[in-house]
Amino acid sequence: MSRSLTSIADLSDDDISQLLELSRIFLEVNQREIPKVPALRGKTVATLFFENSTRTRLSFELAATRLSADVLTFTLTTSSVSKGESLRDTAETIESLGADLIVMRHFSSGSVQLVSSWLEIPLVNAGDGAHEHPTQALLDAYAIMEHFNTGKRLDGISVAIVGDVLHSRVARSNVQLLSRLGAQVTLVGPPALIPLDLSLWPARATNSLEDVLSESDVIYMLRVQSERFTESLIPSMSEFSRLFSLTAERLERTRKEAVVMHPGPIIRGVEIAAEAADSSRSLIRTQVTTGVGVRMAVLYWLLGANQGRLESIW
Repeated sequence: MSRSLTSIADLSDDDISQLLELSRIFLEVNQREIPKVPALRGKTVATLFFENSTRTRLSFELAATRLSADVLTFTLTTSSVSKGESLRDTAETIESLGADLIVMRHFSSGSVQLVSSWLEIPLVNAGDGAHEHPTQALLDAYAIMEHFNTGKRLDGISVAIVGDVLHSRVARSNVQLLSRLGAQVTLVGPPALIPLDLSLWPARATNSLEDVLSESDVIYMLRVQSERFTESLIPSMSEFSRLFSLTAERLERTRKEAVVMHPGPIIRGVEIAAEAADSSRSLIRTQVTTGVGVRMAVLYWLLGANQGRLESIW
């Protein structure tokens, strides 16, 4: 069975370092007049998304194309899943069609790891339920390193992850990766949206956004994922916004060098005001741009590394 990327825990410290260095190389490729290399020519990447996506799906498909791989796109509404086909049969069909790697998003936590156990080809977790989203964490770490010019570590950088932490796969992956790289992470949100057991979260928690505004280098906002609620966890969206939205006024009370991040999609006026999302201190669009290079690195790392393909980049 080939190696896969289903969780940050799959990565050793050397793996993380290698992926971030490859990301730098591929982001430089993306600055060229013709941002395409033959590093994965002859390979086929399939995107298997059971949940809607804009940034992640398009980012992976663009990454594969820029590496000269062929792309198979699975669309849930027009697939045999609508006729009752099982997840296993769907995945095995894609493998049998000749896919060399599957990028998968699914609404059930642990689903990507389960599918990985059935197949011989690598899988990349593009988000499984409220579990993990490892490539988002990698691109976020890279964007923070580049902005603050910290080298290969994030020692001394403080990151506040704000909002619906409980249901956020982005938060889970980011806490694991950013803390391993030396960042100090604080989870911020109402009590019902912060995990009760933080023993596996290398972070501290607070229920007050005001407590972290003046001490954080990164204010990382999360969308309230009400579609994952099984009960009412907050009094109302307006009350949540009053206490935890990053408004223009709150942004003014952060450090002058602090930056704003968000994994998208953004719900303006709920977790973040337009003035904050569009400010000169926002890295939100940088995250999207960075994502293409980082996902090129992941695809290359899983399919092209140790096969003499990197020399074709230059």
